[in-house]
Parts: sequence; C-alpha cells; structure tokens
Amino acid sequence: MAVVKHSTFSPIAVAIMAAFATPFVLAAQADNPPVDTVTILGKTYRNTATKTTLAPQETPQGISVIEGEQLQQRAVTSLGQAVRYAPGVVTETKGGSVTLLDNFYIRGFESNQSYYDGMLVQYLKGWNLQPQIDPIAMQQVEIFKGPTSVLYGAMPPGGMVNVIAKKPQPQRHTELSVSGGSRNLKQVTLDTTGPLGDGDLRYRLLAKSRKQDGQVDGTEEERYVIAPSLDWQITDDTLLNLNLYYQKDPDMGMNSALPASGTVTGNPYGSTSPSTSAGDRNWSKFEREFWMLGYKIQHDFNAEWSLLQSLRYTDATLYQENTYHSAGQFDAVTGNLQRNIYSTDEDSHGIVVDNQLSGQVSWGSVEHNLLLGIDYQRLKGNSDYRTYQTTESDFGAFNLFAPDNNLLDRSSLTQTDLYAYDISIKQLGFYFQDQLRWNRWVLIGGGRFDHYTSSSEVSGYSTDADDNEFTYRVGALYEFDSGLAPFASFATSFSPVAGGDSQFGQPFKPETGKQVEVGVKYQSADMSKQGSISLYHILKNDVVVTDPSSADYQDDIQVGEVRSQGIEVEGRWWVTPGWDIAASYTYSDVEVTKDSANGLQGTTPIYVPEHSATLWSTYQIDQGVLDGSRVSAGARYVGSMMMDATNTQGKVPDYTMVDLSLGYDLGKISERLQGVSADVIASNLLDEKSYTCYDNMNCWYGAERTIEVKLGYQF
Repeated sequence: MAVVKHSTFSPIAVAIMAAFATPFVLAAQADNPPVDTVTILGKTYRNTATKTTLAPQETPQGISVIEGEQLQQRAVTSLGQAVRYAPGVVTETKGGSVTLLDNFYIRGFESNQSYYDGMLVQYLKGWNLQPQIDPIAMQQVEIFKGPTSVLYGAMPPGGMVNVIAKKPQPQRHTELSVSGGSRNLKQVTLDTTGPLGDGDLRYRLLAKSRKQDGQVDGTEEERYVIAPSLDWQITDDTLLNLNLYYQKDPDMGMNSALPASGTVTGNPYGSTSPSTSAGDRNWSKFEREFWMLGYKIQHDFNAEWSLLQSLRYTDATLYQENTYHSAGQFDAVTGNLQRNIYSTDEDSHGIVVDNQLSGQVSWGSVEHNLLLGIDYQRLKGNSDYRTYQTTESDFGAFNLFAPDNNLLDRSSLTQTDLYAYDISIKQLGFYFQDQLRWNRWVLIGGGRFDHYTSSSEVSGYSTDADDNEFTYRVGALYEFDSGLAPFASFATSFSPVAGGDSQFGQPFKPETGKQVEVGVKYQSADMSKQGSISLYHILKNDVVVTDPSSADYQDDIQVGEVRSQGIEVEGRWWVTPGWDIAASYTYSDVEVTKDSANGLQGTTPIYVPEHSATLWSTYQIDQGVLDGSRVSAGARYVGSMMMDATNTQGKVPDYTMVDLSLGYDLGKISERLQGVSADVIASNLLDEKSYTCYDNMNCWYGAERTIEVKLGYQF
C-alpha cells in the first residue's frame, strides 16, 4: 500500500459545498417546511440487547441508553466522549490529546471494538487503524452490559457499545450549525432529511467539516465527514435502506505519552503540562481515511414474521510517523528523554453481513418472540511497522522539561527494521433466541455456535487458529404493578484473538467469559421516573493483555483468569416536563485471580477505578424573561486507578470534572429568527487536571477545559 499523502482538500471541499447546497434546493420544493419534528428510529432499528424491537426495559440484563439530545448538549466529538456519563464505563484511556482511538473499558474489561447500527465496526486488536463514527451520525448510543456473544459473536464479557445511526425521516427537516471556540475551533455541520418524490423514497444527508488545534503543542485535528442514506419503500412489505459513510482525517493530533515523573507525580527538577509534546514536528503525521458502504433490507411476510438482512463493506487506511520511549530512556533529574523513531502504514478491508428472521408465536397464554440468525464477517489487514535511527546528534539531546520539538532532520534518517504484518480473520455464526411473555414474566433464552479462523503472519513467521465455540444466555424478569421489575441472568462470551503469545510463541487461545447478574429495574406509570440497580460477577479466562515487560509495548501475553464484580446504579427523574435529573454510581472490584506464568495473580488491572459516579441535569425555561433558555450541567467523578499492571508503581489520582451547557432559542426575540438557536458548551469547566497511565513511563493528561459557541438554524 502506498503511503497516504497529506493532500489538499479541494475535492472534499467541493463535496461539502454541494452537500450544504442540497437542503436549500429541497427546501424550495416545500411551501411550509415544519420546524418541530419527532425522530423515528426507523423500521430497521433493533434494540441492542435483543436484536428485536422489544423495549430495553424488558431485557433481564443491564443496558444504558444515551440519547442524541444529550450528545448535542455535551458537544461530544467522539464515541469515547459520548460514554463519559455511562455507569460502568471507563473511557479516554489515552487521555484527552489522543483522539485517533476510541478506548474504553466496560465492567473492568477492555472493549476495543464498537458497533454501528448493530454491525461490527471492524478493527484489528492492537492496531492504530480504527474507524471511528463521528457524533454527527449518532442518533443515540446503547451500551449493553455483560456478555453479548450469543447475538454478536466475538465479544469481551464486559459488554458492547452500539451507535444507532440517524435514519431518513418522513418529515422534511434541515439543521445547519457553525461553531467556534477553544484552540481555534472551526466547525460546520449539516443534517437534512425528508421525502423525495411521491413518498416512496426518503433521504438523509449528513456532512461535517471540523478543524482545531490539538491539546499538545504543534498538533492539529482535522476531519471531513459525508454520510448520505436513502430509504426506499419498494412495496408495503419491503423496505430497502442504502447507506454510505465516508470520513477523512488529514490530522489526528498525536499518539505519544509522557513519563509519570513531572506529570502525575511531583519532580523537584522539572515538570510537564497538558500541552507538552514528547514528539518532533518534523516526524509527526497521523492520517486516516475510510469509507463504509452498506444496505439493510427488511421484508414483512405478515404481521408476525419478518426478515432483515444487513450488509456493510469497509475500506480503511492509516499512516503515522511518531516516536516512543520505554523504561530506562528518561532521566528524571536532567529531564533528558531518549526517543525511538517509527512509522506505521496500515490498511484493512472487510465485510460483515447479518441475516435475522424474527417472528411472534402465541401458544395459549404464552407469547414467544423468536429470532433466528446467521452472520458472517471477513477482515484482512496489512501493516508495515518501520523503525529508524538518525545521525542528527541534537535529536538525542531532547529535554522534556524544556522541550524543543524541532530537532529532527528527516534527511538523516536510516531505516533499521521492517515488520510486515498480514492478518486475516473469518467468522461464521448461527444463533437463536426466544424472548417470551407469560403473565407478568419476561423470559429469555438463546444460544449461538461460532466457527472462527485466523491467519497471522509477521515478517514470514505465521500462526493460525481454528476455533469453534458455543455460547448462551438465559434470563428472567418479573413486572410488578408498582413499576418494579426484578431480574436475573446468566450469560457466556467468546472472543478469539489473532496472533500469538510473545513469551511462548503459541497461538492465543480464545478468551472466554461468563457472568451472573441480578438486579431491579423501575419505570413509573407516568414515565417520569426510571432506574436500575445491577449486581454482577464476571469471570474471564485466557485474557490477552499487553506484555508489561516489552520494550515497545507491541507484544501481548495471555494470563489465566480475571474476576470482575460490582454494583451499578443509574436513574433518571423528570421533575417537571422541562426539568430532568440523571445520576449513576458504580462500584468495581476487579482482580487477576489466576496467573502462574507472568506473576500478575492478585493484582488489579489498570483502568479500573473502584468508585465512579455521574450527575447530569437539564432545565428548560418556557416562561418569563428567560423564556426559550436551557441550562444543562453535570459532574463526573472517576476514582483512583492502578498505574501499571504489576501494581508496583503507585496509583493514578482520582478526579472530578464539571461540564456546563447553555442554550437559547433566538426565535423568542424576533419572528425573523425563528429556527435560530445559540449554544455555549464548556467541558471540564473548572479546568481540572486528570491523568491516565499504562505504566510510569506512559501517561497522558486528560482533556483540558474547552469552550464551544454554536449557532444553529433549523427549518
């Protein structure tokens, strides 16, 4: 694959301009386009927890839903930011300046893959090439807790994150926005939807252009997105959805860390700041481009039975030039940091397809909601990892406490090593599920058989895997008249991993897990109060983790067993129609319970706080001099976490961040301003410092305070 060039953006600019012109052409066709709309998730929407249209409240397992309105109020720029307020989730594990990856842990386990409209966003574990869905395309985010392999195949036992895509709507509606703010933010967005022609066709067009200076000195973040989709009601019983998602990221900030000394921990000889860069401006490039093309077709055979087929093809490329450092390369007294120079050139392409046959059958007083499915995925990736050395003597004189990020002469570089990775995976799964209702009971049972094969070749050395696994889950929920619904469930997971153990040279065994969960859900009769309490116990076997002894953190090892248990509490109360309060609390107890080969038994994994909590409230004012105003505010607390896997290097301190979002409908001032709104969003309002660490040589600052001012217009 050729290196991706840092090109001009005129073709993209033309596409974006064409996209922004579209709504005005379409608006001219309507005499009185409505402003107020009701969002419909679409006929092809399926609840993440069951792959059916049944409500999440009827699922005997934990699930959290983040609505699109909340995402807009918080002005999130990534999926990692979107799940900040979700209980049981630790996000942005590489701090606030590394934006090219969505890193999060759910119930103590890494979840390095996400889903978009129920289909896997394909990604090879440990690679830098991870397609990210931009928030412009998110209708809502659903986080399903615990093992979900029975419906989705390869999956860690902590849970999954599924982004529900924005769908074409029956009413014509267009939203335009322009934003500016911290670090020279410049952003323009478009979201337009409505019918085409005689009503058999509906469209949606999403577009975004964003540019901003990175948090770290000398870096930039730049993104262009265009995502059209079309619904065609072929017949009364058949719906076809065609969708395309294209994203180009010419700049993605940075991807390097800082030592803990002078960052997380005090150092009398010097210190760093959130803007400190350990890289070099002459060797700092992070470019990514990907597109996804797919369709969904649903056919209703009758009122009870329907078939849904979903297919998506993905093609992605990434190129980066970066530096890293390892143990023994930092002098905490002088501040001198020795840096290693490398580049990666990565590409991947794959396909996923899911076939779902669902139906409803009643036998006596029992209603069965049946689901039968077959899914398949194929992914192939290639990566060239190169290392270099330089004859430039100044490059080795880099001082972290007085950084000069302009030391490298590119002409002095000589390539020293090349590691060529060629990985391919295939997975075929067959699954079934019965969710039945009997009087006040909701019972669920399902099973799945997976056949997984992988081939991994690294510079001529190859490992192959061929695995079969059966996973299942059972659960029960009872609905009382009071709105209380106690539940219990048992579920298993299966997660094969391509590659081999760096210490023993053997192919990885599949990671397997099982969870027992009990809890209570609540929904008041007037729908003004809802909440849940979950207690869970998870065991995960043959866990693959990054080798803490590897010099470049590119190697993985497999440990015996990790146990995760805890409590999650979340609730939401609409005090009045215009005032709601949402809160959550999580207690986590995670431990490596078996590991005879690596000396980690009895330790707590990194990125697992014992306590975390969130609070978010929105108040809409609809009378008086402040009529048309909105005030939203929140706080998120994350407890202390272990700094390294061996638990010998101390802890990363806890933190509390406060967010504030203000909005105003300018139409309340003048009829001429109908549909115009203004918003001011402050993230980390008090500019609280926070940190995450892999070990004491690799730490990152959390996101600094950012302020965004947005002017929107909808018609």
